[in-house]
Amino acid sequence: MASSSAADPRLVASIRELLAARDADKTICPSEAARAVGGDDWRDLMQPARDAARSLVELGEVEVTQKGEVVDVTTARGPVRIRRAR
Repeated sequence: MASSSAADPRLVASIRELLAARDADKTICPSEAARAVGGDDWRDLMQPARDAARSLVELGEVEVTQKGEVVDVTTARGPVRIRRAR
């Protein structure tokens, strides 16, 4: 498993900025961070965006959810959401 130092700092910053711009109880999709950083090539950044979310989970800053339940982003399949840690 990659350490948090392996996460793309642009994506980590993007996740933090997107969450800061939302109400405290709102979530973002990893694709929003990927689009903010990657522009038209955002799809290539989907896995790196999930990796960035994982690094923020390790830091205790965010939680990754699926259907409202906290999940492990490294094993979750399908769409996930990112929210501030509760």
